[in-house]
Amino acid sequence: MAAPAQPKKIVAPTVSQINAEFVTQLACKYWAPHIKKKSPFDIKVIEEIYEKEIVKSSQYLENYLWMNYSPEVSSKAYLMSICYHFHSFLILLLFLDHCFNSLEVDLIRSQVQRLSLPMWMGFTARLELELKKTPKLRKFWNLIKKNDEKMDPEAREQAYQERRFLSQLIQKFISVLKSVPLSEPVTMDKVHYCERFIELMIDLEALLPTRRWFNTILDDSHLLVHCYLSNLVHREEDGHLFSQLLDMLKFYTGFEINDQTGNALTENEMTTIHYDRITSLQRAAFAHFPELYDFALSNVAEVDTRESLVKFFGPLSSNTLHQVASYLCLLPTLPKNEDTTFDKKFLLELLVSRHERRISQIQQLNQMPLYPTEKIIWDENIVPTEYYSGEGCLALPKLNLQFLTLHDYLLRNFNLFRLESTYEIRQDIEDSVSRMKPWQSEYGGVVFGGWARMAQPIVAFTVVEVAKPNIGENWPTRVRADVTINLNVRDHIKDEWEGLRKHDVCFLITVRPTKPYGTKFDRRRPFIEQVGLVYVRGCEIQGMLDDKGRVIEDGPEPRPNLRGESRTFRVFLDPNQYQQDMTNTIQNGAEDVYETFNIIMRRKPKENNFKAVLETIRNLMNTDCVVPDWLHDIILGYGDPSSAHYSKMPNQIATLDFNDTFLSIEHLKASFPGHNVKVTVDDPTLQIPPFRITFPVRSGKGKKRKDADEDEDTEEAKTLIVEPHVIPNRGPYPYNQPKRNTIQFTHTQIEAIRAGMQPGLTMVVGPPGTGKTDVAVQIISNIYHNFPEQRTLIVTHSNQALNQLFEKIMALDIDERHLLRLGHGEEELETEKDFSRYGRVNYVLARRIELLEEVKRLQKSLGVPGDASYTCETAGYFFLYQVMSRWEEYISKVKNKGSTLPDVTEISTFFPFHEYFANAPQPIFKGRSYEEDMEIAEGCFRHIKKIFTQLEEFRASELLRSGLDRSKYLLVKEAKIIAMTCTHAALKRHDLVKLGFKYDNILMEEAAQILEIETFIPLLLQNPQDGFSRLKRWIMIGDHHQLPPVIKNMAFQKYSNMEQSLFTRFVRVGVPTVDLDAQGRARASLCNLYNWRYKNLGNLPHVQLLPEFSTANAGLLYDFQLINVEDFQGVGESEPNPYFYQNLGEAEYVVALFMYMCLLGYPADRISILTTYNGQKHLIRDIINRRCGNNPLIGRPNKVTTVDRFQGQQNDYILLSLVRTRAVGHLRDVRRLVVAMSRARLGLYIFARVSLFQNCFELTPAFSQLTARPLHLHIIPTEPFPTTRKNGERPSHEVQIIKNMPQMANFVYNMYMHLIQTTHHYHQTFLQLPPAMVEEGEEVQNQEIELEAEEEAMLIQADDIPSPPDDSCSQETLAPQSDTTPNQTETTASQTGADSNPQTLTASCEVIASVAGTVTAPVEAVTPQDATSAPAKTN
Repeated sequence: MAAPAQPKKIVAPTVSQINAEFVTQLACKYWAPHIKKKSPFDIKVIEEIYEKEIVKSSQYLENYLWMNYSPEVSSKAYLMSICYHFHSFLILLLFLDHCFNSLEVDLIRSQVQRLSLPMWMGFTARLELELKKTPKLRKFWNLIKKNDEKMDPEAREQAYQERRFLSQLIQKFISVLKSVPLSEPVTMDKVHYCERFIELMIDLEALLPTRRWFNTILDDSHLLVHCYLSNLVHREEDGHLFSQLLDMLKFYTGFEINDQTGNALTENEMTTIHYDRITSLQRAAFAHFPELYDFALSNVAEVDTRESLVKFFGPLSSNTLHQVASYLCLLPTLPKNEDTTFDKKFLLELLVSRHERRISQIQQLNQMPLYPTEKIIWDENIVPTEYYSGEGCLALPKLNLQFLTLHDYLLRNFNLFRLESTYEIRQDIEDSVSRMKPWQSEYGGVVFGGWARMAQPIVAFTVVEVAKPNIGENWPTRVRADVTINLNVRDHIKDEWEGLRKHDVCFLITVRPTKPYGTKFDRRRPFIEQVGLVYVRGCEIQGMLDDKGRVIEDGPEPRPNLRGESRTFRVFLDPNQYQQDMTNTIQNGAEDVYETFNIIMRRKPKENNFKAVLETIRNLMNTDCVVPDWLHDIILGYGDPSSAHYSKMPNQIATLDFNDTFLSIEHLKASFPGHNVKVTVDDPTLQIPPFRITFPVRSGKGKKRKDADEDEDTEEAKTLIVEPHVIPNRGPYPYNQPKRNTIQFTHTQIEAIRAGMQPGLTMVVGPPGTGKTDVAVQIISNIYHNFPEQRTLIVTHSNQALNQLFEKIMALDIDERHLLRLGHGEEELETEKDFSRYGRVNYVLARRIELLEEVKRLQKSLGVPGDASYTCETAGYFFLYQVMSRWEEYISKVKNKGSTLPDVTEISTFFPFHEYFANAPQPIFKGRSYEEDMEIAEGCFRHIKKIFTQLEEFRASELLRSGLDRSKYLLVKEAKIIAMTCTHAALKRHDLVKLGFKYDNILMEEAAQILEIETFIPLLLQNPQDGFSRLKRWIMIGDHHQLPPVIKNMAFQKYSNMEQSLFTRFVRVGVPTVDLDAQGRARASLCNLYNWRYKNLGNLPHVQLLPEFSTANAGLLYDFQLINVEDFQGVGESEPNPYFYQNLGEAEYVVALFMYMCLLGYPADRISILTTYNGQKHLIRDIINRRCGNNPLIGRPNKVTTVDRFQGQQNDYILLSLVRTRAVGHLRDVRRLVVAMSRARLGLYIFARVSLFQNCFELTPAFSQLTARPLHLHIIPTEPFPTTRKNGERPSHEVQIIKNMPQMANFVYNMYMHLIQTTHHYHQTFLQLPPAMVEEGEEVQNQEIELEAEEEAMLIQADDIPSPPDDSCSQETLAPQSDTTPNQTETTASQTGADSNPQTLTASCEVIASVAGTVTAPVEAVTPQDATSAPAKTN
């Protein structure tokens, strides 16, 4: 299990290197897509490239060679260039594999479609057998033969060669495989070729379009039999990966699917197929082979095991075995008097492997342990290290465009999710165990020389219960054990251990170190060898035991105080793993794993939910997954990708109420360009929102029409019928007025809202700042009002996004009693209201009391005796017998009778509820018209009726006594809009389904950031109705050009494509999207840094018009600038811990600019500092703490965090540190670049090593704009904030150029000191008051005391401004300690004293201009004096 040497990282070519390439220069002349005037095709170019380069440039093949090929220009160089000359068949396999994994490319897809029935041309007897199985294929086969007969001989021969290509490729592979010796040396190229070939076979089998015909060819070639009998399988080291790939291929060749129909096969159908095979073998044996009579007459269960088949067929001769195989059409008929050329071992394996009983995939899955063991955790073929270079293949499933069935889809995601979790577990184990420093004691035992926060030595371990298996299973239903540890640690760590909750996952570890006491641990050397790790097993906490040995249950009661430091935890072990371990111990004499554990390790709760998610996926695979018919094929990647678009849905809705979406009729007309808008009323004063719009609905079916009819149909298709309507009066109180939307949506946003209201799948691509959240909220609101009986589920990736969405929903016209927020993020909602389950229960109870008080007041106003407000039930009777009777009597008096209108005054005179509405704004009735007053009266009654309607809904809270039951009722019955994160949905699916949770619509925000499986699970949080899903709408909103789901392991991320979200896959497949095309977040100049990544991203008008966007950034010449940062004291980037990158020069420079901006008057909370690495984040936070964190003049920025964590957020000014100086690092991912460039609204200042990043090809579009401006910081220190200068104007103040970080640090230090001195002088002047103000002396005295205290505090702070002493913290000391969590809470301005005293800051800002003018530092290089006030040296 020793880890292999780390492979070298591949260095990407720079821009200059790419442009200097010979082929690149030719590409720019002949075939590059961005070249408008291309030179004509020249055959000499091919000869020249063939001789010099042999195809090194991309797009040469598709844009030049294939496009211009014809027999007339064919030559050896031409053909060999197309084949890449194929120095080895390995390159051919790689090329083919990439093709079959890129089916979204039209050229490739058209070629793959040719891999169909004609491929069976090489069959003989097998062909008839296959045509009998699927009779309809015979018709197509006869048609193919007729077409072949019409071909000329040369074309027919060419067609035959193409059809036999894959068969010949298989035969070539078999010959190579047979050449591998058992023990002699073998070239690794040959091994890699074999591995890559099996990988190609797996990919062909895992795609239905290729599998449909290829699976039969593969079966006929008996490739698996050849492989399992090969020498390579038995070579322990060289053949390990090959064997794992072979198991995957075997799994897919026997996958439970009908190759022709694509339908998943049930367990019964698979059993039938197995029985058919066995019985056909028995019939052949009975008819033709007397020596097999015993086999032929036995029942199937007796003979379908491998042992039984070998027993019956092993004694037969090779010729007899060949004859049996030929009767089954597995081999060609053996001629008489000739011996078979096949080896007996091959013939026997062929018959046995084909007819042995196989365990079903579901059984295999249910018997699989969910916790990883040491064999998987450190297997480089399954869980590769972070150094995976992409050069070799791996025994991993791939998430690409298509899947065979939903079971296949879930299984691949299950395996990858399990392995990604395993990778994270490995990192935690290596960190914790290495911190404990296990050494070998003098007596051969284990001694721990260190300690770890997340791990403890085990004092005692005992298995206390092994429950009996369920019927039909061979593993115990439950295995429990007690683990005792000694918590002689700090109190807060002890509390963490005692706070382990039920279902928390821990790991039991056995180490047997061989290194003597005091040996240093080297993280760069293999981990297992150093610590002597032997076993790893997972367990789940049931609870901690009290003094009497009973489990302490979680609950409202306080936990008992236990004496001493010894604590015992009862844990659940994995029953499947326990059964496997015990079987291995009994049958093979292995040691008992459960008597060896000496370490228990826990994990952080947020990272420890993998087991619950895996159980959810496994439960899904054990149930019938019912997704809507209109979604099924799209999820699997087949069929018409636009079939779920609302325009193709059979239940498309013609008329929709857009509620408050439109602000005016002009807004509506502008939202449907190219459409003819017909308003049902002509009076402009009545053409006011809200509007109902009737859209033309076309079925898409029908006979062909004449041209005139088609023109008429086109005109109808562009005509919208708009009907303004008035929202009924809701009552006389101001709060009765509905909340209204104030956003003027663009026409693309309106199309997204329209699509979201219609049934089907809606995909909205929202670039940064285009109002994705506003669109999502409006869709939710419109669905709520159009379909009040339907329930909508909101799912997001993060709690923060969910809270942003929820806060905007609360601002719209949605009754808050219908809102529910599940999960633990509701605490972060910026509202006093609690939308969690128990918060809603409390709201209902409180609201019930309020409404009953209103009933009491109404009862009193009507003079009705009794206690109608006692319960919801009595209130209902009161409404029925007292309120309704009075209302009906009133209506009979004032309603319109005949042709004469009643007197307007009668409406007020006879109104029975005057006394009740006495607290409403008066007068209630205006007396202007009958219609107006009647509407007011009906509005008052609606207000009363709503009280009793809500009380009727709240009756359940009176009947249900416990908070749990009430919360369940709210979730299942009351709530109309339910919000949760995708992780919560995955964790709680079982509970939600068990409750009978139901919903009709799903809206997903941040959909491009959610893992594929976590996107799919929310579709199945409810049981189907009558075998069908009730889901009607699925709205996905995201941006696949920003960061994908976080996958830590590079192999899973790139090789398995696990970072591909379902949203991104749908975009690749071709599902129609609505692309939002106008941003309103950033200045137009800032938008240009990232809008090149999108189709047509423009700016909203306010970006050009509003003063904040047109005004320049005070004190800074440019609105964005790339600032070059060279090595500081000879050091650029450093790496105190692996991947913990820091850059002290950049960190100091960033903080200095932040302080400069704050001294000019910028509010600290409008500035955020971002970086691309966690190490730099911690370094910057530390520098801020030392320099300015507690300074009232400066304070802390709004956030100091990483670019990845800041996705979905924004701020006015962003200071960005790119850290790296040796290699570009992960900013090379353009998606991360887009996020980094798009966080700022008004100003973006980037600190980086320019020579490194401008030479990165992927970053060129952004960095070409950044490097067009000066690379030294240009500041205007005499220009205070805010400024009146327009953006782009030449400043009236002097511009100063800062050439390096020490100069900036020195400048800010001098500026701050002068500011303090000038502020002190200002205070003294202020306190010398004129005689007229002497009466206010007491107040002045208080001000004087306050100002002196603040002055003293600022002088103390001045010691740290940024002229740091030599003992300032070094980078090495800033690596996170053992008790530092990665999920450390972000630093916010609200946590500090920033801007805590507005008087002081205002007074200071008034003198900044004069101060700054006196501290102008020289532009030249830093002097020796400057160097003394520069930031600290690194140790």
